[in-house]
Amino acid sequence: MTAPLHEAHPSSPGRRLPDTQQGMRRRNLSRVMHTVSAEGPLSRAAVASRIGLTRAAVSTLVDELIRSGLLEELGPERPGRVGRPGSALAVSGHGPAGIGAEVGVDHLAVCAVDLRGEVRARAVRHTANRGRSPEPVLRDLTALVRQVIADADREGLWPAGLAVAVPGLVARDARTVVRAPNLDWHDTDLGALLPGELPLTVDNEANFGGLAELWLNEAAPRDFLHVSAEIGIGGAVVVDGRLLRGRHGFAGELGHVPVRPDGPACACGGRGCLEQYAGEEAVLRVAGLEPGEDRVGLLAERAAQDDQDVRRALHDAGTALGIALTGAVNLLDPEAVVLGGALSELAPWLLPSLERELARRTAGPVCAVAVSRLGSEGPLLGAAHSVVRAVLDDPAAVGSGSRA
Repeated sequence: MTAPLHEAHPSSPGRRLPDTQQGMRRRNLSRVMHTVSAEGPLSRAAVASRIGLTRAAVSTLVDELIRSGLLEELGPERPGRVGRPGSALAVSGHGPAGIGAEVGVDHLAVCAVDLRGEVRARAVRHTANRGRSPEPVLRDLTALVRQVIADADREGLWPAGLAVAVPGLVARDARTVVRAPNLDWHDTDLGALLPGELPLTVDNEANFGGLAELWLNEAAPRDFLHVSAEIGIGGAVVVDGRLLRGRHGFAGELGHVPVRPDGPACACGGRGCLEQYAGEEAVLRVAGLEPGEDRVGLLAERAAQDDQDVRRALHDAGTALGIALTGAVNLLDPEAVVLGGALSELAPWLLPSLERELARRTAGPVCAVAVSRLGSEGPLLGAAHSVVRAVLDDPAAVGSGSRA
């Protein structure tokens, strides 16, 4: 009875297409797109060889994808190949783009990523969102989305969809924020508050961060626990290359695992949660520093300067992380734990105590701990790439007539 835990989500690739002739055509279009995206530039013959279809069938599919603006021909393949050179195919640098957005406690961010995976437009606004009602926050986010879409349009791109990363629990409808304690949002339907002209997906920021690690890091394992932090701490569980969501879609809430049950009160209503010991604000408080715009940079700078109060605070945060992660590692047996978000920048001072706790408390072999190269960009990039992946998964649903 594990199927519901791995059920496909709008932000995840692999949605099954119907077993009909039309469904088969759409799957083959997807196979062509994924092959050229992963290995291109490729000729039609090379694509046919890789996916096991005839050259004539692939040529028909490729022509359709070129007409839709999803593939482009670069001209004859490089010289030196045996036989008549074919025309090299590549994923188009124009046409549809994924629009990713992030709602943070202290910032809003939006970017546009083309089908080649390149960020082509970006906008960030630093603003205190805690305590603000959703309406004005999402009005500000909408303004940034429209700015990025306008910038992308000048690059020859149009939006294929919008994916929004939020620091909270998101319902399986992929649009309702059930609970975001650090924003103080409850049962908020983002679909009713954001512009309705684009297909919308909303997901937890840690989930998008985990997906970004899976999609953008060629060395990423197939089974890992992704941990990210800003004000709060989130987790994403990837099992066999797929996101583990849980019955209600809330899996991975590592920040609210109790580290000390009699500890301080948390915004979630519990006590002694991991966020109260390893979240940014908690570390700053223990270190005796005032919160500022670049909190993580301040901590890293002071730690590098051998500030003992900061190093002690990071040591204690690493210990708390190790205690919380031990339960997840013992339960899930992942290949690795990946530190993302702010944790990646503070890894040199967090890892020693974190790894020591894991080694002391893990029942099986010691789990490897890796540091994400994406850092705090992970959730935003994961959101944008989820839209790109949706285009690659079902290119027939996106054509030149889909321009918003």
